Parts: sequence; C-alpha cells; structure tokens
Amino acid sequence: MVSELAGTLSTQKMDTDFFRRSFYEPGQTPMPVKFGTSGHRGTLGTGFCALHAKAIAQAVARMHLENHITGPILVGGDTRLMSQETARLCAEVLAGNGLSVILPDMPVPTPVFSFEIRSGRACACLNGTASHNPPQEMGLKYNPSNGGPADSQLTAQIEKYANEYMANPADIKTLPLDQARAQGLVKTADVLTSYIDALGKKIDFQKIAASPFRFAIHPLGGTSLPFYKALKEKYGLKNVDIVSDVQDPTFYFIPLDHDGKIRMDPSSPYPMKPLIELVQNGSYHFAGASDPDADRFGCATAGGGLIPPNHALCVMADYLVSNHRIPGAKALGRTLGTTALLDRIAQANGLELDEVNVGFKYFVSGLDKGLYVLAGEESAGMSVSGWTTEKDGIFAVCLLMEIQAALGDIATLYKTLTQKYGTSHYTRVDVPTDAETKKRVKALKAGDFKNLTVVAGEKVSRVRDTDGIKVYLENSWFLVRPSGTENILKIYAETFTDESHLQVLIAEAQKILA
Repeated sequence: MVSELAGTLSTQKMDTDFFRRSFYEPGQTPMPVKFGTSGHRGTLGTGFCALHAKAIAQAVARMHLENHITGPILVGGDTRLMSQETARLCAEVLAGNGLSVILPDMPVPTPVFSFEIRSGRACACLNGTASHNPPQEMGLKYNPSNGGPADSQLTAQIEKYANEYMANPADIKTLPLDQARAQGLVKTADVLTSYIDALGKKIDFQKIAASPFRFAIHPLGGTSLPFYKALKEKYGLKNVDIVSDVQDPTFYFIPLDHDGKIRMDPSSPYPMKPLIELVQNGSYHFAGASDPDADRFGCATAGGGLIPPNHALCVMADYLVSNHRIPGAKALGRTLGTTALLDRIAQANGLELDEVNVGFKYFVSGLDKGLYVLAGEESAGMSVSGWTTEKDGIFAVCLLMEIQAALGDIATLYKTLTQKYGTSHYTRVDVPTDAETKKRVKALKAGDFKNLTVVAGEKVSRVRDTDGIKVYLENSWFLVRPSGTENILKIYAETFTDESHLQVLIAEAQKILA
C-alpha cells in the first residue's frame, strides 16, 4: 500500500467517538447555514451537525414543493465519518415531505451525482462531502436539474429556509428510513455501471491498455475506489495498478500537510508525496489521484514529479483541441486565478477564452450549452461539454493517462507548450490580514484604480472587479481576493517574463492594496 511507502503520517487518529457524539449533540448552538462555493461546510459539531443536515434537506424539500419540481432526488456522500448518516437523515426528511429519493448503497463521487442528473435518472441531489478538507469537517451541497453546483440565487433561498428550520426544528418533517423504503419513497440504484460505460466513450482506454507505461492510481481513501476498480476490470487495464484501497474515515494514512493537518488534496506535494516517490524511484511512469469526493485531480510523472494543475490543464486543453474531441465546442474556460497560457492556446486555435469568477458554478451554463472544449480551475477542477457539469477528477486522471499513453510524459508535453507559447511563472500567496481590510478590499471597484497606469514596469491594460481585484498588464497579471472563511488575502500572480518579475508583482500587489 502507498501509505506504507513514505510520508509523515498522523500518529494520532481523530477521535471518531467524540465527533459522532458532536454530530448529534453539538454542545453549543450550531452555526447558521451558510453556503460557500461548494455548499455548507464546517467542523463536525457546531459547524456541521445532524440539525444542519435535516434543516438543509427540509429547505430543499420546501423549495421543490413550492416550485413543483418533480422527480427523485439523489442522496449520498463521500467516505467521511458522518457522510452515511447525513445521507440517511436527508433521505428521511425528503421522504417525510412525500418526495422520492434515490439512496445508493455505496459512497457516490461528486461527478457521478452530476452524471445521474444529466442522464435524467434524478432531478437534483444532496451530496454529503467536504471535498479534500480535513477529516473532522463535513458538508452538504445541492445540485439542481442542470447537474452543476447551485447558483447564488438558489443557495440564498436554501440558506434562508434552512436557517428558519434551524431555529424551529419541530417544523422539520421526517419519515424513518424503513418506513420510507416500505412506502416506495426511498429506493436504491446502481450509480456505477452507467458512468463506467459512458466514460468508455469519452476516454480511449484501449490506448492506455496498449501502452508500455505503468500507471498507478490512488483514490486517497475516497469514493473513486470502486470506480477505478471497475474501469480496470472492464477495460482490461493490466498496466494500471490501484496502489491503495484503504478506506478509513480518519484518513490517517494520508501524509500530513504543510501545517500538520490531514488534507486529501491531490494537487499538494504533501499528501501526494508517496505517489511522487513511486514515479521518482521508477516503479511507475505516471501516478494519478482523486480527492475523497473525486471532483479534483492530481498526478505525478517520472519526467516531472508532481504536475501543477495549471500545467495539466494546458496539456489536456491542447490535446482535446488538437484531436477535436469535443465537437461543436468553441471556447476554453478558466477561472480568474487560472493560468493565462490557456488564453494563448485558445487564440492559436481560433477559440474563444471565457474567463469566469472563482467557482465551478460559473461554468455550468457554458458546459450545458456545449461551449467548452475544457473548463478548468487552478485548484485542480475540470470538465468538458458533453460530460458532467461538475468537476470530475476521475475523468481528468483517465484523460491524463490517455494523453501520456498517446504522446509521452505530461511534463515534457507541457514544456513543449511553453516553448511554443511562452514560459509561465505563477504563484499564489496567502497574506494574513484582518476583517476590516478584507471588507475594504472586497468593496474596491475598477474605478478606484483609474490612475493606475504602470505596475512592475508594465502598462496596465484593464482592471476587473467581479471577484476581488484583477489587474491585467502587458505580459502578466495579478489578482487579490479576500478569503470567504479566513482572515487572509489570496494573491494570485502570473508573468511570462521571469521568476524575479513574479516576485515584483506580488510585492506590488501587496503595496497597492495595503
């Protein structure tokens, strides 16, 4: 198992009994429901407890009934400690309101929720997950009929209703699961087979199977494990090894992150350290991973070690464009903080470039309409039109394996792109701040910078204020966004000049917004 190969592992497992009790008996008044970019999240107890799950489910039920939304709601979650219980509670509340529920008997990846909705087998979903966050955290997100993350209008409605029920829990309707099953309101379903079959029409698994390369896959203890196993069996991937099948809600087998916490982040060098070592010592040519809910991807290769998400996105975009894999699509999509090398790839291939605010929900409409060859974000999320309207880490890992099988090492392919389009120097820096500064930065508008003409020796071409402040220069850019949950300013910067210019950009950004 990979967990035995390397890495500084947690010497103390989380106290599961304590967090189970906290889920049902928080001890203090639970925090209000607050939806971020991916649902409501918090630490088990006051941050996320049984009441949060029931209140959100009741809010969704009310919204469906008021808007005459029909069809079964898919309910499930990832492999976290209280995901199964959260799903059960949600199912009981939805059934208590007379709504039909699909409750699979296995953990469900985030992209599979989207796939099932897009396939018409569900009208919406409630997904219990906190993505790659530490194991003590839990969350719940809602996806409507388009299969993607709910937009701000929907989440505001859910928040409003849910907080009413948090204050008045007696108004929440429930029906015990055994009775709901007996009445036919809750049914199970196979959510694996259709996804695996459909993925075979998007990915050239024959090319992977025929490759001389050796591939490693690590599900990081998450929902993707049975899906990778099924892919391996169905498509005869004898050169693909699933190097860990450990599933434990403490995630003790994941190496500690930079701050001593466990995070199941497939783009971080800390949890990915065992996989990096597998390619560096020659055991494998490629090692891929998905986070617990399988909406993010990561990979390492023999030629480049850990591949930054920005690099992988560029390689995937170029491959999809060159091979005309997404018929009818006419744009590349990226979030504000994602590499502008994608802009250069788009321009060279006669494609539009759609730059959206941070959050995958901003891609949903374009994915739904067939706009995107690829929609990606620097935090390791991607999908393509004609597939899911959620991030899909399983799809991304399989696509990267296909690309390596077809063309060679991902790192070498990225280097070839930089030789053609220019070398990107990119970073993100988190700067500690206070609530007052965050509020001030959040209130800034592009007009406040009308006298800003030159930064870091380059002319300012424009300023965008839709999500933080982004300053576009001749050959570079920087973005400053206040964190929604912590007292930090996130500074993203990229230049096609050199590394020293990148450091100047960061310094200038801090000075301008001080």
